[in-house]
Amino acid sequence: MSAKVRIIVLEITLCALVVTGCANNGNTVRVDQNARMASDIRMMELQKELNQKWENPTAHYELGQLYHAQGDWSKAEWHYQLALGFDPAYREVQAAMVKLQLDKGDKSKADWLANNYTTQVVSMPEQVLSLGTAFEKQGLDDYALKCYTSALQATPDSAPVNRQLGYYYLHKNKKDMAKDYFIRSFQLNSNQADVAGELGRLGVAVRIPEATPPKPQPAKTVTQPAQPK
Repeated sequence: MSAKVRIIVLEITLCALVVTGCANNGNTVRVDQNARMASDIRMMELQKELNQKWENPTAHYELGQLYHAQGDWSKAEWHYQLALGFDPAYREVQAAMVKLQLDKGDKSKADWLANNYTTQVVSMPEQVLSLGTAFEKQGLDDYALKCYTSALQATPDSAPVNRQLGYYYLHKNKKDMAKDYFIRSFQLNSNQADVAGELGRLGVAVRIPEATPPKPQPAKTVTQPAQPK
């Protein structure tokens, strides 16, 4: 290929790259604009809901999430606080508050909040699982793990907590640790088909006990009153 031909080919390639790049940038801009438009529309809908019922914690939480995504920390925190004011046990909002502090760069406050929320539920397995799951949804795996392990220390014989730790480590692909927690959970409560299934996939043979049919009740003898003569 001659030098002149190579130059022409290079120019054509560069033009194609520029056109492709412009097209991709245009698509990205349109996607961003569409996302922002959808966010603005949803914000207006939520504001209408709050105008009708200001004490709606779910609407405040969702509105806080939208402001959070836009980087408006003050408005996001304000709506999170309102949501918690109306529902102090709203675990998703608690996790979002922790995430907000991290995004703001205030890790010490995030740690304090996470510890405070965990302490509130540490002896209540169902609430622990709710808070830990909320942490995981926010991408706060370290806080979720601390929540689960704190609960395990408080309630070591909790089948649900052991089960949740099993799933936590399974999602992290730490199968040996997952297996240990699943086994412990199954030992505490063998009526867990999902745990039995996970153990089977991890190479542990288990048997779910068959349900014992209820014993037949003896027929009652009804004595008819004597007929009057």
